[in-house]
Amino acid sequence: MTTLFLPMGWLGTTEIIVIVLIVLLLFGGRKIPELMRGLGSGIKEFKKAASEDDTSSPKKENPEA
Repeated sequence: MTTLFLPMGWLGTTEIIVIVLIVLLLFGGRKIPELMRGLGSGIKEFKKAASEDDTSSPKKENPEA
């Protein structure tokens, strides 16, 4: 059985299935892929911005050397 520990307790397979069914009822089958696509593109943009920030920051030189 798959369980997921959360601060409020254990979340088992039955609870996960109920949550998925509620989300499916609220958003509908057509809207969920659009939501996941938007989430994926948001994460991709965040990673791109984070990597650009790391590469654009100047390297600090050691003034003691």
